[in-house]
Amino acid sequence: MESKFFKAKKIYDNVTLIAGLGGEQSYLIEGNEKALLIDGLAGVGSLKAFVRELTDLPVTLVNTHGHVDHIGADFEYSEVYIDPEDIALLYEHSDREMRLGFAKSGAMFGPLPVEPRLDDVTVPGPIKTLPLKDGDIFDLGGVQLETISVPGHTRGTVVFLDRARSVVYSGDACNRNTLLFTEFSTSIEEYKESLLHFQSFEDAFELLWGGHGGQAEKKSIIEDALQLCDQIMAGTDDAVEAVSIGRPCWYAKAKNERFQRFDGGVANIAYAKNRIWKKDLQ
Repeated sequence: MESKFFKAKKIYDNVTLIAGLGGEQSYLIEGNEKALLIDGLAGVGSLKAFVRELTDLPVTLVNTHGHVDHIGADFEYSEVYIDPEDIALLYEHSDREMRLGFAKSGAMFGPLPVEPRLDDVTVPGPIKTLPLKDGDIFDLGGVQLETISVPGHTRGTVVFLDRARSVVYSGDACNRNTLLFTEFSTSIEEYKESLLHFQSFEDAFELLWGGHGGQAEKKSIIEDALQLCDQIMAGTDDAVEAVSIGRPCWYAKAKNERFQRFDGGVANIAYAKNRIWKKDLQ
C-alpha cells in the first residue's frame, strides 16, 4: 500500500513496515485485540489516517526515542508511551520546519514522490506522555512485545522484543550508523553497558528491524558495536573525521565505499571525542 507520503509492506503476517519520505521507518504490529505502532515517523502527512487503512484495531503508539524522525505522529494520537528521559527531546524536535527538512533529506536517496510543504506537517501540541521502562509488556492479544532499555543514541532509547517471532524492533539503538555525539546521547562507556544489557536477551531473538535501512540486521551487530566501543575507549579505532547532521564527529570505522558497508562488521558508531567518558557528563 502506498500514499504520496508513505509506503507500506508486510514483513510478517501481522507486521507492516511503514516508511516515510525521509526513509524513516515505523512498524504496525497487530494482535487479536489491539495493534502497536512503533514510532511515528517525521509527521509529514497523516500517519494516523494511513494506519486506519491498514487496521481496524485500536492502536497504541510507542516511541523508541524522541528524535525528529520518530515522533511526528505523536501530535495526531495525542498520547504516546515514551521513556521519560526523552520527553524534553520529543518537544524540542517537534519543530515543523525541522521535521519538514528531515523529510526533504530523503531526496539524497532518489527523487521524492512529492515535494512536501509545511502545510503537510503535523502541528505540534500537548501530548499525554505515558512512562515507558525496561521490562514493560504490551499484550496485543496473542502477541506480546517486551520493552528493553538501551540508552545510548539518546538517554531514553528503548527497543521492543517479540519472543515468539524472535525479532527486535530496535529503532536507532544499534545499527550501521549509530549516532552518539549529540547532547542527548550517552557516553561511549554508558552505551557499552547498555549494549551488554541488550545482548543478555540475544537468546530470544535473531534479527533487528531498525528505524532506517529497509532490511533486518543479524543480532551479531550488537557484538560488532561492543567491539567498537572497546576500540574507541582504547584509542585504537579508525577515528575518521566526519560531519553528520551538521556537526563534527568521528566514525569508529572507515567506510568501504565499494560494498557500501563498514569494514570489520556492519556496525559503526559516530561519536564526539569529548563525550567518551562518564566523567565528562558529571
